[in-house]
Amino acid sequence: MQDYALNRFNNVVAIGGGHGLGRVLSALSFMGPRLTGIVATTDNGGSTGRLRREQDCIAWGDLRNCLSQLASRPSVGSLLFEYRFAGDSELTNHNLGNLILLALDELCVRPLDAVNLIRKLLNIDTKVIPMSEQPTHLVAIQSCGNKIFGEVEVDGMHEDPIALSLEPMVEATDEACVAIAAADLIILGPGSFLTSIMPPLLLPKLSEAIADSKAKIVLIENLTQEPSSALNFCLEKRLQWLSQILGNKQVDHVLCHGEDYHCADNVTYYPLRSKHHQGMHDRGAIAEALSLIVSKDKLSESA
Repeated sequence: MQDYALNRFNNVVAIGGGHGLGRVLSALSFMGPRLTGIVATTDNGGSTGRLRREQDCIAWGDLRNCLSQLASRPSVGSLLFEYRFAGDSELTNHNLGNLILLALDELCVRPLDAVNLIRKLLNIDTKVIPMSEQPTHLVAIQSCGNKIFGEVEVDGMHEDPIALSLEPMVEATDEACVAIAAADLIILGPGSFLTSIMPPLLLPKLSEAIADSKAKIVLIENLTQEPSSALNFCLEKRLQWLSQILGNKQVDHVLCHGEDYHCADNVTYYPLRSKHHQGMHDRGAIAEALSLIVSKDKLSESA
Protein backbone atom coordinates (compact mmCIF):
# COMPACT_ATOMS: atom_id res chain seq x y z
CA MET A 1 0.00 0.00 0.00
CA GLN A 2 1.31 3.47 -0.86
CA ASP A 3 2.60 5.48 2.10
CA TYR A 4 0.17 8.35 1.59
CA ALA A 5 -0.97 10.57 4.47
CA LEU A 6 -4.51 9.74 3.33
CA ASN A 7 -4.05 6.29 4.82
CA ARG A 8 -4.57 7.89 8.24
CA PHE A 9 -8.23 8.40 7.42
CA ASN A 10 -10.79 5.77 8.33
CA ASN A 11 -13.51 6.95 5.93
CA VAL A 12 -13.15 9.17 2.88
CA VAL A 13 -16.18 10.17 0.79
CA ALA A 14 -15.89 11.61 -2.72
CA ILE A 15 -18.94 13.25 -4.31
CA GLY A 16 -19.55 14.12 -7.96
CA GLY A 17 -20.19 12.52 -11.31
CA GLY A 18 -18.82 11.62 -14.68
CA HIS A 19 -15.16 11.27 -15.48
CA GLY A 20 -13.98 13.51 -12.62
CA LEU A 21 -15.31 11.41 -9.75
CA GLY A 22 -14.15 8.21 -11.43
CA ARG A 23 -10.65 9.66 -11.69
CA VAL A 24 -10.59 10.51 -7.97
CA LEU A 25 -11.93 7.10 -6.95
CA SER A 26 -9.37 5.38 -9.15
CA ALA A 27 -6.57 7.56 -7.70
CA LEU A 28 -7.56 6.69 -4.13
CA SER A 29 -8.58 3.07 -4.72
CA PHE A 30 -5.66 1.93 -2.52
CA MET A 31 -7.94 2.88 0.40
CA GLY A 32 -10.26 -0.01 -0.52
CA PRO A 33 -13.51 -0.14 1.52
CA ARG A 34 -12.51 2.99 3.45
CA LEU A 35 -13.34 4.98 0.29
CA THR A 36 -16.90 5.72 -0.86
CA GLY A 37 -18.06 7.45 -4.04
CA ILE A 38 -21.48 9.13 -4.06
CA VAL A 39 -22.50 9.52 -7.69
CA ALA A 40 -24.80 12.00 -9.40
CA THR A 41 -27.73 10.33 -11.19
CA THR A 42 -29.29 13.20 -13.14
CA ASP A 43 -27.64 12.76 -16.55
CA ASN A 44 -30.14 12.77 -19.42
CA GLY A 45 -27.84 12.58 -22.44
CA GLY A 46 -26.43 9.84 -24.67
CA SER A 47 -27.09 6.18 -23.96
CA THR A 48 -28.12 7.02 -20.40
CA GLY A 49 -30.70 9.55 -21.57
CA ARG A 50 -32.22 7.08 -24.03
CA LEU A 51 -32.59 4.47 -21.30
CA ARG A 52 -34.12 7.02 -18.96
CA ARG A 53 -36.73 8.05 -21.52
CA GLU A 54 -37.63 4.46 -22.36
CA GLN A 55 -37.36 2.77 -18.95
CA ASP A 56 -37.91 5.57 -16.38
CA CYS A 57 -34.74 4.55 -14.54
CA ILE A 58 -31.98 6.43 -12.75
CA ALA A 59 -29.04 7.66 -14.81
CA TRP A 60 -26.57 4.78 -15.01
CA GLY A 61 -23.81 6.45 -17.03
CA ASP A 62 -21.83 8.12 -14.25
CA LEU A 63 -22.12 5.04 -12.04
CA ARG A 64 -20.82 2.90 -14.91
CA ASN A 65 -17.96 5.33 -15.49
CA CYS A 66 -16.87 5.18 -11.85
CA LEU A 67 -17.07 1.39 -11.74
CA SER A 68 -15.16 1.13 -15.00
CA GLN A 69 -12.33 3.35 -13.75
CA LEU A 70 -12.12 1.31 -10.55
CA ALA A 71 -11.96 -2.03 -12.39
CA SER A 72 -8.62 -3.76 -12.88
CA ARG A 73 -7.19 -3.05 -16.33
CA PRO A 74 -6.87 -4.68 -18.69
CA SER A 75 -9.57 -7.25 -18.00
CA VAL A 76 -12.43 -8.84 -19.90
CA GLY A 77 -14.84 -7.39 -17.36
CA SER A 78 -13.69 -3.79 -17.83
CA LEU A 79 -13.67 -4.17 -21.64
CA LEU A 80 -17.21 -5.54 -21.65
CA PHE A 81 -18.42 -2.85 -19.26
CA GLU A 82 -17.16 -0.08 -21.55
CA TYR A 83 -18.18 -1.70 -24.85
CA ARG A 84 -20.30 0.59 -27.04
CA PHE A 85 -22.42 -0.80 -29.87
CA ALA A 86 -21.71 0.42 -33.38
CA GLY A 87 -23.68 -0.17 -36.59
CA ASP A 88 -27.19 0.98 -37.39
CA SER A 89 -29.73 -0.55 -35.05
CA GLU A 90 -31.65 0.16 -31.86
CA LEU A 91 -28.47 -0.72 -29.94
CA THR A 92 -26.28 1.76 -31.79
CA ASN A 93 -24.29 3.97 -29.36
CA HIS A 94 -25.68 2.17 -26.34
CA ASN A 95 -23.09 1.27 -23.73
CA LEU A 96 -23.10 -2.37 -22.65
CA GLY A 97 -22.32 -1.41 -19.05
CA ASN A 98 -25.45 0.75 -18.89
CA LEU A 99 -27.56 -2.11 -20.24
CA ILE A 100 -26.05 -4.57 -17.76
CA LEU A 101 -26.79 -2.26 -14.83
CA LEU A 102 -30.34 -1.70 -16.07
CA ALA A 103 -30.92 -5.45 -16.43
CA LEU A 104 -29.52 -6.15 -12.96
CA ASP A 105 -31.67 -3.38 -11.52
CA GLU A 106 -34.76 -5.10 -12.91
CA LEU A 107 -33.62 -8.37 -11.35
CA CYS A 108 -32.75 -6.82 -7.98
CA VAL A 109 -34.77 -5.13 -5.29
CA ARG A 110 -32.95 -1.81 -5.60
CA PRO A 111 -30.41 -0.07 -7.85
CA LEU A 112 -27.68 -0.22 -5.20
CA ASP A 113 -27.96 -4.02 -5.28
CA ALA A 114 -27.17 -3.91 -9.00
CA VAL A 115 -24.13 -1.72 -8.38
CA ASN A 116 -22.87 -4.01 -5.63
CA LEU A 117 -23.22 -7.06 -7.88
CA ILE A 118 -21.01 -5.36 -10.48
CA ARG A 119 -18.52 -4.40 -7.78
CA LYS A 120 -18.31 -8.05 -6.79
CA LEU A 121 -17.93 -9.23 -10.40
CA LEU A 122 -15.19 -6.68 -11.11
CA ASN A 123 -13.49 -7.20 -7.72
CA ILE A 124 -13.93 -3.57 -6.61
CA ASP A 125 -13.49 -2.85 -2.88
CA THR A 126 -14.35 0.86 -3.05
CA LYS A 127 -18.00 1.52 -2.33
CA VAL A 128 -19.99 3.23 -5.09
CA ILE A 129 -23.43 4.60 -4.19
CA PRO A 130 -26.01 6.43 -6.34
CA MET A 131 -27.06 9.74 -4.80
CA SER A 132 -30.67 8.52 -5.02
CA GLU A 133 -32.33 5.32 -6.18
CA GLN A 134 -35.26 7.20 -7.67
CA PRO A 135 -35.26 8.94 -11.07
CA THR A 136 -34.99 12.71 -10.99
CA HIS A 137 -33.92 15.56 -13.27
CA LEU A 138 -31.78 18.62 -12.71
CA VAL A 139 -33.58 21.95 -13.16
CA ALA A 140 -32.00 25.40 -13.40
CA ILE A 141 -33.91 28.58 -12.57
CA GLN A 142 -33.10 31.69 -14.59
CA SER A 143 -33.24 35.28 -13.36
CA CYS A 144 -36.46 35.81 -15.37
CA GLY A 145 -38.08 32.90 -13.52
CA ASN A 146 -37.94 30.41 -16.40
CA LYS A 147 -36.93 26.83 -15.70
CA ILE A 148 -34.42 24.88 -17.77
CA PHE A 149 -35.20 21.18 -17.45
CA GLY A 150 -32.54 18.47 -17.80
CA GLU A 151 -28.81 18.20 -17.18
CA VAL A 152 -27.80 18.47 -20.83
CA GLU A 153 -29.98 21.55 -21.24
CA VAL A 154 -28.54 23.14 -18.09
CA ASP A 155 -25.02 22.63 -19.42
CA GLY A 156 -26.08 24.37 -22.63
CA MET A 157 -27.42 27.52 -20.96
CA HIS A 158 -25.94 30.84 -22.08
CA GLU A 159 -26.57 32.66 -18.80
CA ASP A 160 -25.84 31.85 -15.19
CA PRO A 161 -28.73 30.26 -13.30
CA ILE A 162 -29.74 31.81 -10.01
CA ALA A 163 -30.64 28.46 -8.43
CA LEU A 164 -30.89 24.73 -9.06
CA SER A 165 -33.43 22.13 -8.01
CA LEU A 166 -34.40 18.53 -8.59
CA GLU A 167 -37.71 17.49 -10.14
CA PRO A 168 -39.18 15.48 -8.68
CA MET A 169 -37.48 15.88 -5.32
CA VAL A 170 -36.35 12.39 -4.31
CA GLU A 171 -34.83 10.75 -1.25
CA ALA A 172 -31.09 10.43 -0.81
CA THR A 173 -29.82 6.86 -0.64
CA ASP A 174 -29.58 5.91 3.04
CA GLU A 175 -26.12 4.37 2.61
CA ALA A 176 -24.84 7.65 1.17
CA CYS A 177 -25.95 9.58 4.25
CA VAL A 178 -24.46 6.95 6.55
CA ALA A 179 -21.13 7.15 4.70
CA ILE A 180 -21.08 10.95 5.06
CA ALA A 181 -21.89 10.75 8.78
CA ALA A 182 -18.87 8.47 9.25
CA ALA A 183 -16.53 10.44 6.99
CA ASP A 184 -13.25 11.97 8.15
CA LEU A 185 -12.72 13.69 4.80
CA ILE A 186 -15.14 14.72 2.04
CA ILE A 187 -13.90 15.45 -1.48
CA LEU A 188 -15.95 17.43 -3.99
CA GLY A 189 -15.09 17.35 -7.71
CA PRO A 190 -13.49 17.68 -10.11
CA GLY A 191 -16.24 17.89 -12.70
CA SER A 192 -18.94 20.21 -13.90
CA PHE A 193 -19.93 22.35 -10.94
CA LEU A 194 -23.62 22.63 -11.81
CA THR A 195 -24.25 19.19 -13.29
CA SER A 196 -21.82 16.87 -11.46
CA ILE A 197 -21.01 18.37 -8.06
CA MET A 198 -24.25 20.16 -7.25
CA PRO A 199 -26.95 17.50 -7.96
CA PRO A 200 -26.16 15.25 -4.96
CA LEU A 201 -25.98 18.31 -2.70
CA LEU A 202 -29.51 19.32 -3.70
CA LEU A 203 -30.87 16.34 -1.74
CA PRO A 204 -31.86 17.72 1.71
CA LYS A 205 -30.83 14.66 3.74
CA LEU A 206 -27.48 14.44 1.99
CA SER A 207 -26.65 18.14 2.36
CA GLU A 208 -27.78 18.05 5.99
CA ALA A 209 -25.53 15.05 6.61
CA ILE A 210 -22.57 17.03 5.25
CA ALA A 211 -23.51 20.09 7.31
CA ASP A 212 -23.67 17.96 10.47
CA SER A 213 -20.48 16.08 9.65
CA LYS A 214 -17.20 16.78 11.40
CA ALA A 215 -15.34 15.88 8.22
CA LYS A 216 -13.08 18.37 6.50
CA ILE A 217 -14.04 19.28 2.92
CA VAL A 218 -11.64 19.58 -0.02
CA LEU A 219 -12.78 20.89 -3.41
CA ILE A 220 -10.79 19.74 -6.45
CA GLU A 221 -10.94 22.24 -9.29
CA ASN A 222 -11.08 21.41 -13.00
CA LEU A 223 -8.00 21.66 -15.20
CA THR A 224 -9.62 24.21 -17.51
CA GLN A 225 -12.68 26.44 -17.53
CA GLU A 226 -15.94 24.65 -18.15
CA PRO A 227 -17.56 25.00 -21.60
CA SER A 228 -20.94 25.28 -19.90
CA SER A 229 -23.23 27.63 -18.03
CA ALA A 230 -20.75 27.49 -15.12
CA LEU A 231 -18.12 29.24 -17.25
CA ASN A 232 -18.58 32.52 -15.38
CA PHE A 233 -18.58 30.92 -11.94
CA CYS A 234 -15.34 32.07 -10.33
CA LEU A 235 -13.97 30.08 -7.39
CA GLU A 236 -15.45 32.56 -4.90
CA LYS A 237 -18.91 32.16 -6.41
CA ARG A 238 -18.68 28.36 -6.34
CA LEU A 239 -17.63 28.45 -2.70
CA GLN A 240 -20.57 30.75 -1.91
CA TRP A 241 -23.02 28.35 -3.56
CA LEU A 242 -21.56 25.45 -1.60
CA SER A 243 -21.70 27.35 1.67
CA GLN A 244 -25.34 28.32 1.11
CA ILE A 245 -26.49 24.80 0.32
CA LEU A 246 -24.45 23.16 3.10
CA GLY A 247 -25.81 25.33 5.89
CA ASN A 248 -22.80 27.66 5.88
CA LYS A 249 -20.36 24.79 6.35
CA GLN A 250 -17.16 25.91 4.68
CA VAL A 251 -14.89 24.18 2.19
CA ASP A 252 -11.65 23.80 4.15
CA HIS A 253 -9.25 23.59 1.22
CA VAL A 254 -9.17 23.89 -2.56
CA LEU A 255 -6.86 21.91 -4.85
CA CYS A 256 -6.03 23.48 -8.22
CA HIS A 257 -3.73 22.59 -11.09
CA GLY A 258 -0.51 24.60 -11.20
CA GLU A 259 2.79 24.30 -13.03
CA ASP A 260 4.56 23.89 -9.69
CA TYR A 261 3.63 23.13 -6.09
CA HIS A 262 2.78 26.14 -3.97
CA CYS A 263 0.09 27.29 -1.56
CA ALA A 264 -1.84 30.50 -1.06
CA ASP A 265 -4.09 30.65 2.01
CA ASN A 266 -6.35 27.60 1.76
CA VAL A 267 -5.61 26.90 -1.90
CA THR A 268 -2.96 24.41 -3.02
CA TYR A 269 -1.55 24.45 -6.55
CA TYR A 270 0.01 21.23 -7.80
CA PRO A 271 0.86 19.78 -11.26
CA LEU A 272 -2.26 17.65 -11.76
CA ARG A 273 -2.44 17.25 -15.53
CA SER A 274 -1.87 13.76 -16.91
CA LYS A 275 1.06 13.47 -19.32
CA HIS A 276 -0.88 10.87 -21.31
CA HIS A 277 -4.28 12.61 -21.34
CA GLN A 278 -3.97 16.39 -21.23
CA GLY A 279 -7.65 16.82 -20.42
CA MET A 280 -7.53 14.50 -17.40
CA HIS A 281 -6.10 14.66 -13.90
CA ASP A 282 -3.14 12.39 -13.21
CA ARG A 283 -4.18 9.73 -10.72
CA GLY A 284 -0.89 9.65 -8.85
CA ALA A 285 -0.77 13.44 -8.67
CA ILE A 286 -4.26 13.57 -7.12
CA ALA A 287 -3.21 11.20 -4.34
CA GLU A 288 0.09 13.02 -3.78
CA ALA A 289 -1.51 16.47 -3.69
CA LEU A 290 -4.29 15.42 -1.32
CA SER A 291 -1.72 13.80 0.97
CA LEU A 292 0.30 17.02 0.99
CA ILE A 293 -2.84 18.96 1.89
CA VAL A 294 -3.86 16.74 4.78
CA SER A 295 -0.28 16.72 6.08
CA LYS A 296 0.24 20.47 5.77
CA ASP A 297 -3.14 21.47 7.17
CA LYS A 298 -3.32 18.57 9.63
CA LEU A 299 -6.78 17.76 8.30
CA SER A 300 -6.20 14.21 9.47
CA GLU A 301 -6.12 15.14 13.16
CA SER A 302 -9.80 14.18 13.43
CA ALA A 303 -9.23 10.82 11.70
